[in-house]
Amino acid sequence: MMRNSKGFFGLASLALAAGFVLALGAGHARAADKLRVGKAIAGPFDFTPLDVGVEKGFYKKHGLDIEEVNFAGSAKLQQGLGSDAVDIGLGSGPELAFVAKGNTDIGIAAFAGPPAGLVMVVREDSVVKKPSDLKGKKISVSTVGGLTDWMVHQASRYLGWGPDGIQAVALGTNAAQIAAMQTNQIDGMMIDVAGAAKLAEQHEARIILRCSTFVPDFINHVTFATHKIVTEHPDQVRAFLAGWFETVAWMRKNKSETVKIVAPVMHQPIAIAANAYDEVMPSLSDTGKFDAKALAVLARSFVDMKQLPSEPDMSKLYTEKFLPGAS
Repeated sequence: MMRNSKGFFGLASLALAAGFVLALGAGHARAADKLRVGKAIAGPFDFTPLDVGVEKGFYKKHGLDIEEVNFAGSAKLQQGLGSDAVDIGLGSGPELAFVAKGNTDIGIAAFAGPPAGLVMVVREDSVVKKPSDLKGKKISVSTVGGLTDWMVHQASRYLGWGPDGIQAVALGTNAAQIAAMQTNQIDGMMIDVAGAAKLAEQHEARIILRCSTFVPDFINHVTFATHKIVTEHPDQVRAFLAGWFETVAWMRKNKSETVKIVAPVMHQPIAIAANAYDEVMPSLSDTGKFDAKALAVLARSFVDMKQLPSEPDMSKLYTEKFLPGAS
């Protein structure tokens, strides 16, 4: 009887010890790594794979806890990367000029090609009825040297007036630009297709020019990473891109659920978000690789925009080694 009692207590002790070990192991399990990810602008559809991936758990699957930070344009995003306010940045192709100038980050993925999601709008009651009426008009952009700024100058070239036939006016957020347009301080603005659709619905603006019309070879959006995160935590950089491209693949197959997730992020009704999906989704890259022709267009643009005195060695401004499948 005593032996059975000892046996019982011995088993109980082992069970308690095993439970303690399991609890200790759980307490010391590796927590998800926090990764601060900035968007140049909060609402465009192009950047919503960040929000969809968080919602569907694709980043968490790769051990990441995403903290989203929104900026008022490309320059602000690059300042955030340079000051270590964020680790990863979702920005534009033209922002590679900031890297060439010495900002402490590097391009790690080209996540969108031609600018399918970007358009120029003018006031609904504007005297501008066709693109050729844009000469000398003021069109607002988010920041000097950013994507929208570059597009205004390219539109001017396309229409035959050189880089400055249309006046680009940097005003920051979409809200600030819309307010300026409503008060006739500007004639129009560069905006994402969803924002343009909403303004049209409210009878405040109409599309006058689509950027994809005059920029067929282009890297619209680039993912950036700070030198610090690339050097100290390359595994987190790889994990982020793996989560991003898994999210994009899921979005392609699940339009209805994607639209439901992104509509509130974009501050748009379902119908407008669905239209943005149709317009922009085809331009999102499945690989993140940098196209040589598009890089050449960007290199020339840096000189045209007087961002740099000569074309830089573009190979030093980006890397593909963190992309899924890279050796």
